[in-house]
Amino acid sequence: MPIASRLVQYLTGMVATVLLLATAPGAVAARPAAPAATTWQPPLSTRGRYIVDADGNRFRLMSANWDGAQGSWTGSGSSTDPANQHAGQNSHGIPLGLDRAPLARLLDDFHALGINSIRLPFSNEMIHATSPVPDAAVAANPQLRGRTPLQVYDAVVAALTGSGFAVILNNHTNTSRWCCGIDGNERWNSSQSTAQWADDWVFMARRYAADPRVVAADLYNEVRRDVFDDPNWGLGDGHDWYAAAQLAADRILTEANPNLLIVVEGINWTGLPVDGLPHGRPMLTPARTLSHTLVAAHKLVYSAHFYGYTGPHHSGATGIGETHDARYQDLTRDQLFQALTDEAFFVEQESGKHFTAPVWISEFGIGAGETGTAARAWFGNVTDYFADHDADFAYWPLVGWEGHDDWALLRYDADGHRYGILDGGDWRGTAWNHLMTAPAHSGPVARVPVWRMLDTDHGDHVQSLRVRAGGDWDTGAYKAACPDGLRLAGLGHTSGRGLCTDVTTGDLRAEGNAQTVVTDERYVPAGGDWASGYTKLQCPSGQYLIGYSHRGSRLSSALCVPARTPLAGAGRTVWFDRSDNRPAGADGGDFAYGDYKGQCADDEYAAGVAYTTRVGSTRGPAALLCRHVS
Repeated sequence: MPIASRLVQYLTGMVATVLLLATAPGAVAARPAAPAATTWQPPLSTRGRYIVDADGNRFRLMSANWDGAQGSWTGSGSSTDPANQHAGQNSHGIPLGLDRAPLARLLDDFHALGINSIRLPFSNEMIHATSPVPDAAVAANPQLRGRTPLQVYDAVVAALTGSGFAVILNNHTNTSRWCCGIDGNERWNSSQSTAQWADDWVFMARRYAADPRVVAADLYNEVRRDVFDDPNWGLGDGHDWYAAAQLAADRILTEANPNLLIVVEGINWTGLPVDGLPHGRPMLTPARTLSHTLVAAHKLVYSAHFYGYTGPHHSGATGIGETHDARYQDLTRDQLFQALTDEAFFVEQESGKHFTAPVWISEFGIGAGETGTAARAWFGNVTDYFADHDADFAYWPLVGWEGHDDWALLRYDADGHRYGILDGGDWRGTAWNHLMTAPAHSGPVARVPVWRMLDTDHGDHVQSLRVRAGGDWDTGAYKAACPDGLRLAGLGHTSGRGLCTDVTTGDLRAEGNAQTVVTDERYVPAGGDWASGYTKLQCPSGQYLIGYSHRGSRLSSALCVPARTPLAGAGRTVWFDRSDNRPAGADGGDFAYGDYKGQCADDEYAAGVAYTTRVGSTRGPAALLCRHVS
């Protein structure tokens, strides 16, 4: 969510100077009235850069954020005083507007916007609140009186999905306090443990598992620096957002609801916003070298946020916390487009990579009262980019109070009269209409090969549920296995990284959970020395590689499974202990950045891996036995 004030406070230097990362929430422009599509079939999944429904048809997330349940208190003064709420709007920890318009009326207005999905923020505090909301908070919906915030949230979810909207659950904050500065909500574990956060996600995913139009879990909002520490992507510590997202995704899909899309937002801010010190917005850039691989290979969506008053290295602040870096609205059209590509859209535009996935811009917006030339130009440019690139998006926010938050698409006064984008005269309308009506891919989406990486930097990465069912197949070693439906196609020499795919063959595995853990050369046939002088871990006849394990730098075992069809074909040795050895123009991308890599061709499967125990040599994978698929 955009930050309420434009001050961004941070601790700088040896004296604690607090700079608040600021963002001001937003609204959007109008589109001709059109009903939200109700013909799509859940659950949703992904095919390359697209989200698709159960019939394989494109489902473009044309969304808006209905905020409020994440909290509106700004953090100073009484938490019940309207003056201390964002934009003077006390949400009472429930979606805004329920005091001003009946749910049915709100839903009709949402349909008139033409959107098909709602990002519905919540706080962890909201989940556990036991006191009923004040009657005044639901004055226009008296049927909700006496309910807790979570019970009101339940009613809103049911109303939305019953009306045909897709709902994306968004864990926005730990506490019910306005986001996103130094506020106790910087990370998923700023005000709670990672374990509690994951437990809450399992609770929420289970709570709505019977409602198929609850389609996604948006894991956490705008992960950023607190006073002392930056979040990171892959360091394996308590601030590792990559690992935390991987953990929560795994628990949601295995313990709660395997049908949900998992939305992972990039890192929103690191460093101190002070000229001369490193700072900026990593966004999705770390995914290029370290991407997520879920137990369900077709459930990952990445997301990012863009506001005109922030920038690639600008916090969004004015005054304290403001640097001389350019804001997005200061960039030329071409510069802005390049920034959008570099920070987020490369993920979906570069097809056939381990990181390729749909990108959802889950927040952007601007005020109806904005008069700045640069800000207005930015809004036109960014919506042009989204339209031209057929982007999935969610405007911030959907609902506000008239006279309080002019960013809202729809604003309601105390008597329930509606104002905003549907009423005309809103300067944002032209850009919004362009975004909503521009040509977009629709209908069936062809299946494309999947590429996913395995990462054992800090522990196991066993992403096959069928393998997990067999228990620990190499106790004490770091283990990795491809998600069900994929096979191992490549390995790094020293990094413990691997590459999985279903290219050419689709799901190659036979039914059942049979598997073979290979720790020696017993399956190397006589006369079949394909890596002379090296220890060869070769799959039995009719089996292929889906996993591996290592102890320190030494390869420990190969994991093989039987194929559903006979395996045959000529084999070759792919060496990669002294340089990369990958097919020319190989898909998959750099799955083991900075390491030598070996990779089989698209029409091959890996039947074995070799390593050396020579003194002074690295004992990681050194060669693959790649065989043609017959």
